Amino acid sequence: MVPMIVGSLERGIDAMAAGDWFALLHPVLMILFVYPVVGATIRLGILVRERRLEINPLPATVPVEHVDHGRWVTTGTVVAVLIALGWSFAVRAADPLLPPPGGTRLAGLLLVGAGTLISCGALWRVRVAALRAAFALLCWAGLLGLGAQPEIRRLADDPRLAVFWRSHYWSGVLLCGLLLFTMAAKPEIQSVPAMRRLHVAAAFLIAVLLAVQAITGSRDLLAMAVGGG
Repeated sequence: MVPMIVGSLERGIDAMAAGDWFALLHPVLMILFVYPVVGATIRLGILVRERRLEINPLPATVPVEHVDHGRWVTTGTVVAVLIALGWSFAVRAADPLLPPPGGTRLAGLLLVGAGTLISCGALWRVRVAALRAAFALLCWAGLLGLGAQPEIRRLADDPRLAVFWRSHYWSGVLLCGLLLFTMAAKPEIQSVPAMRRLHVAAAFLIAVLLAVQAITGSRDLLAMAVGGG
């Protein structure tokens, strides 16, 4: 069985086109950038707790570095998801057996994608709580709207189905929502104990979802390689 899979992968690599290499951009960004920064963010979060509890006399720059790393994790993940959605849409839209998306619809989706990216970037700047919440929701809504297109592979949309919980798309969307929440709620996390506890719970779930993303993403890439697309 293993030699058959290896042989299929070797043939797939030889036959890879430009679009196939673009398909790898999303996982490469996650592996080379997001996951290493996640590790540093977790380590800095532990140091922030030690500083707050006066376990370790660390400099005041540690919390700032923790926040900055968290921002980069969120932004990198949103960018990676947008790339993945764009690739999925392009592959299905190029299928001659399916109706073309149409110029008006395509322009609208591009505007939504740009608005999603701008909303994520705005979270780096805005300070007012209502604006932070609004931009975080706009960014997440943009991802959901783009992901709701019929060209996007989601496995299932009904959470009552077991296949829904094996979907790479839905775990990725939930991951982005949690990351956007932690980025938007930074001042409240720093000042409100209840929000800090909620942040710790969200961080634990984020770690689990990152592991799920790695597993389901590898599964889908292997299926694409073996199946030829």
